[in-house]
Amino acid sequence: QVRLVESGGGLVQPGGSLRLSCAASGSIFSFDVMGWYRQAPGKQRVAVARIGTTAFNVYYTDSVKGRFTISIDSAQNTVYLQMNSLKPEDTAVYYCTALRNGIWTWGQGTQVTVSA
Repeated sequence: QVRLVESGGGLVQPGGSLRLSCAASGSIFSFDVMGWYRQAPGKQRVAVARIGTTAFNVYYTDSVKGRFTISIDSAQNTVYLQMNSLKPEDTAVYYCTALRNGIWTWGQGTQVTVSA
């Protein structure tokens, strides 16, 4: 069974940076796509960034373009989300997700709070 374990969330001031990590229980290349979603209080879960594990094509939601970077370390079976120039509106629970054979698997989530 696939397991995804996130880490790296926390409290940061506006303008600061955080790096989220998501460790997968198997090879990254067993998945078709890996990504990060977020859910703010009272709002729906939305895609933040996704990356294909074959062509490494990437997607970013408009609000994070130029600030966030998704990357893969295949040796560590880990996907990262580097978040720079954080804003209060980035505050949310961030979830790692992976697609394989048409099924999305989710991590437990990690809280990111951007506040002065």
